Amino acid sequence: MNIEFDFFTLDNGLRVLLHLDSKSNVVTSNILYDVGSKHEDPDFTGLAHLFEHLMFSGTKNHSNFDSFLEKVGAQNNAFTSSDLTNYYITIPSNNLEHALYIESDRMSNLNVSQKNLDIQKNVVIEEFKQNYLNQPYGDLHLIIRAASYNVHPYNWCPIGKEISHIEKIDLNIANQFFQNFYTPNNAILVVAGNINFEKTKKMISSHFSSIPFRDVVRRKYLFEPKKKEKIHLNIKRDVPSKCILLAFHMGARLENSFYISKLISRILSSGVSSRLYNNLVMKEKIFSKVETYLGEEIDPSLFYIKGFLNENVDYSLAEKRIFHELESLSSFLISDEELNRVQKKNESALRFSSLNNSYKSVDLAIGALLGNPNLINEDFSMFKSISRKDILIEAKKIFTKTNCTSLYYGKM
Repeated sequence: MNIEFDFFTLDNGLRVLLHLDSKSNVVTSNILYDVGSKHEDPDFTGLAHLFEHLMFSGTKNHSNFDSFLEKVGAQNNAFTSSDLTNYYITIPSNNLEHALYIESDRMSNLNVSQKNLDIQKNVVIEEFKQNYLNQPYGDLHLIIRAASYNVHPYNWCPIGKEISHIEKIDLNIANQFFQNFYTPNNAILVVAGNINFEKTKKMISSHFSSIPFRDVVRRKYLFEPKKKEKIHLNIKRDVPSKCILLAFHMGARLENSFYISKLISRILSSGVSSRLYNNLVMKEKIFSKVETYLGEEIDPSLFYIKGFLNENVDYSLAEKRIFHELESLSSFLISDEELNRVQKKNESALRFSSLNNSYKSVDLAIGALLGNPNLINEDFSMFKSISRKDILIEAKKIFTKTNCTSLYYGKM
């Protein structure tokens, strides 16, 4: 798989990647800012996500951001993670300049007013309540991340630690955040679709070059030390089914262990032939549903295993059966057949993503953020190089009791 792109940097530090997809009649304009929840003050968590909302409040030139884009047939959205904030616009190819103009306008002329701040704080607080406090299982990750990280800012989710942190964010804090992080030298712009490179470069230069470089001040943070003992939590909740969530510390995004962990996750829970589904859902009837997934943050993150227990199944038995499967993976080489099966599934997922310009744009931007714009192409070969022995060694390293945070959640 080879995704071609052109990479250059403007004098003000804005990094730009252009990708041609002549088969598409739309273009994705994607801008990533190197700021996420891990860059927040621990007393004002949720600020990065709140600011994502503020970026849609309008500029000094355009009071309604969405209305401006709808008139030219565009769709837009954004997301905030622990590591970054990402904004994307999908627009007909002939209207690309409108997207570049409005992105440059909000980078330089965002209207961070008291009125807009109050409106968006209320929106985010309601989101916090609805998705994390009032929804069954909504606070699972708030709880387990706080228990799994003691010193690293992955301790909290992008939504924030608690509503009171969002409530006390004032206009001065919001403006300081904008001035510090929303600068061209802290951003990566990707344009992907049916574009002319030279015309697109000229448009980008025209709209972004005049925005001045500003120094970015980052909070220093500590990395999580190796765990020496297992952490366990019992959380009583009135939910439909008892739930168990295990979190194991794993490697960082650029480490080989990240790629191996992705394949291990597929071995354990991807499809009806996966180990946890086949053995613990179908055969032993321990769980009604079980899944594994990775945190996928840039710094060392977490490997999650989540299961919903069938009625009358005890928490301790459920955890014991999960660890039995993990011990098997940590003790014996998987077969060539099983490795080939998960490799093919992983390859299909990568190829599917490569067909979508929005996915490609985010992947290209993250690669540039990590210092390697070609990471999107190297990922493919990294996965292909993983051996049965690699999986055995990594499973043995990750799946230990002392490396685990366990959460029993539901009726006790």
